[in-house]
Amino acid sequence: MKIMQVIPYFVPAWSYGGPVSVAYNVSKELVKRGHRVTVCTTDVLNVNSRAEEKEEVIDGIKLRRFRNVSGSLIHHHNIFFSPGMFSGIKKELSDFDIIHMHEYRTIQNVIVHHYAMRYSIPYVVQAHGSLPTTTTKQRLKKLYDNIWGYKLLRDASRVIALQETEVGQYKSMGVIEDKIEIVPNGIDLSEFDNLPQRGEFRKKYGLNDHEKIILYLGRIHETKGIDLLVRAFAGLTKVMDGVRLVIVGPNGGQLSNLTKLTRDLGVSDKVLFTGPIYERNKLEAYVDADIFVTPSFLGFPVTFLEACACGTPIITTENSDKLDWIHNQTGLVTAYDENQLKDAIARVLSSRVLTEQFRKNGQKLVRQRFTWSRIAEELEQIYLEARAIRQ
Repeated sequence: MKIMQVIPYFVPAWSYGGPVSVAYNVSKELVKRGHRVTVCTTDVLNVNSRAEEKEEVIDGIKLRRFRNVSGSLIHHHNIFFSPGMFSGIKKELSDFDIIHMHEYRTIQNVIVHHYAMRYSIPYVVQAHGSLPTTTTKQRLKKLYDNIWGYKLLRDASRVIALQETEVGQYKSMGVIEDKIEIVPNGIDLSEFDNLPQRGEFRKKYGLNDHEKIILYLGRIHETKGIDLLVRAFAGLTKVMDGVRLVIVGPNGGQLSNLTKLTRDLGVSDKVLFTGPIYERNKLEAYVDADIFVTPSFLGFPVTFLEACACGTPIITTENSDKLDWIHNQTGLVTAYDENQLKDAIARVLSSRVLTEQFRKNGQKLVRQRFTWSRIAEELEQIYLEARAIRQ
């Protein structure tokens, strides 16, 4: 098949999180399976950096970058506007067999939807946890839904949910159940074949071997509940010695608030902000961490799978989308409450038996259920079904 993947940002724009990793790895696996894959995206790497606007090939994937016209729209409204995509898509779209749209509320999806309907090209939508309007920019999201979003979902041949929570969200927006397919995120297990030796991350950042490291890794954004983690950690320091909180990731607008909070709670000397780290350095952080905590999330964080692959137990809260493979299997799920989060962290850190159980379960789970090759196979079947609907 000739497949188009559509996403506002693409490698190496890793700071935009899970959707970048998903689009890249799925595309790479589909190429391995003999398909011709083209990614249409913008030239944005982060708020301040751009890639060259050009055609190139990455790991067999044909990549077309279109110039984004406004950094201000990205910074203030998370809008990626690339007018050049209109003419580019118009010329090429009719040659494709299937389109896979990543994210939901994007101008790129609006453009591609218009021409997909004109040329009768089937498409699937994968929202990556972006459907809810209850977090930030509610009015802007509802405006998009009313003008374009509901139509985009209605005309899709298939929509892809990460888990049952997102299935319900699609249904609430009028998508019939027969159109909804559950496909989880995955990881490239080859990246975890030769993990770093324990202690490398600690050496780089001056952390002692005997300290228990609580790791958060992801965007430093208000929706992640990192402030709750800081408060729970402050409480933990009163009942447990030798603990450190390490917060890794790019600033999503909350860094200054969190650094102030650590000072106000008197734990700034026990909290380390590293900024974003990638590739081998990221694996070193997972390996050296005693526990991985993300208090709140939407969708299906790839970071959870990465932590499991490195043998690091997970803790999250009920203020998140539901993943059925965490609680009492690879970690713990607790109430969104600083005392209960503190107690859950203390429980895992204090039990070698529990830690070892979660470590073994996590490493086994990712190898059985969450490889990119398996996920690409599932997507391939969804594409074929989507094409059959249009024929």
